[in-house]
Amino acid sequence: MLDATATAAPPPRSRVLAALATSRRHAVATVGTLWLAALIVAIVALGIGPVPVDPAVIVRIIAAHVTGSAMPADIPPMADQIVWTTRTPRIAMAVVAGAALAVAGVVLQSLTRNGLADPYLLGINGGASAGVALVVLVAGAATGLALSGAALAGAVLATVLVLVIAGSAATRGPSRLVLSGLAVGYALTAVTSFLLFWTDSPEAARSVLFWLLGSLTSVQPTVLTAAAIATLVGLLLLSLLSGRLDALASGDDSARAVGLDPERARFAFMAGTSAMVGVVVSGVGGVGFIGLIVPHAARALTGARHRFALPAAAAMGAALLVAADTVARTAFAPQEIPVGVITGALGAPVLLLLLRRSHS
Repeated sequence: MLDATATAAPPPRSRVLAALATSRRHAVATVGTLWLAALIVAIVALGIGPVPVDPAVIVRIIAAHVTGSAMPADIPPMADQIVWTTRTPRIAMAVVAGAALAVAGVVLQSLTRNGLADPYLLGINGGASAGVALVVLVAGAATGLALSGAALAGAVLATVLVLVIAGSAATRGPSRLVLSGLAVGYALTAVTSFLLFWTDSPEAARSVLFWLLGSLTSVQPTVLTAAAIATLVGLLLLSLLSGRLDALASGDDSARAVGLDPERARFAFMAGTSAMVGVVVSGVGGVGFIGLIVPHAARALTGARHRFALPAAAAMGAALLVAADTVARTAFAPQEIPVGVITGALGAPVLLLLLRRSHS
């Protein structure tokens, strides 16, 4: 007698479509919930500080400024200044930077098919940092546009170097990209260290060192605007091209099956991602681990499809960096510690867990 399980007919097409629709609705609901949580975290963070502000007051202040209406008479001018002028730009930069770094981590891990890939591992942060150090310590420029331009140029240069060192399209692969990224990152870090040793300006060196550890102390409007535009455009384009990312993540053969040239597509995605990260890093400095740990959590909640993993990672990255920055500016008040210290303390145990799972 034949085994019933061996001769069972496949599930009807309607059942498969219903399962896919249910999975899609779950992913959409998850993404919406994550963004709502990120919004709540941002509002709560706006009220935390030496002068606490009630969340209801924060919502009314932001609504008045966004709509251009008159500020309610019962809201003190000091509360308006604290929320809108002092804290909102900082929280906004944390939202933008956290989202951008998390999205970059999702893309880079998919392109290299390596769960430990992030902007640090592929040398992008090292290139952006070297560019900023060169502009500040050598050229003596510290304006918002100069920092953004230098970080962007450094990140793109680092990406080009990684692709060149990785070899031709015939020999280049995910593992070679990771190893090339490590080499370029260490080399550019050495350049930054040499510039810090060479400069005769202790104040400039101290500011660069603090920046390298990550800080949202002084957010310049031009940098915030540039970072927000770069992140929004990057997330939109990546979402539109999510199907191609799915194919690349499945392997070069899958990419070719849908008509993609894997190497050209990989280069285009890496160049665009490095540009986005370069602009963002110019405003927040060397914030690590966001692009490493968030993509794993996002995929665990929404699945591997980039259509949902990208916005989920953006929301989680935004909330995580806002929370980390809130701890950085309040834990040892009035002293402020670099936000990179907080993200490092959070990310290191997660990295060890990932390494343990990869060997299990």
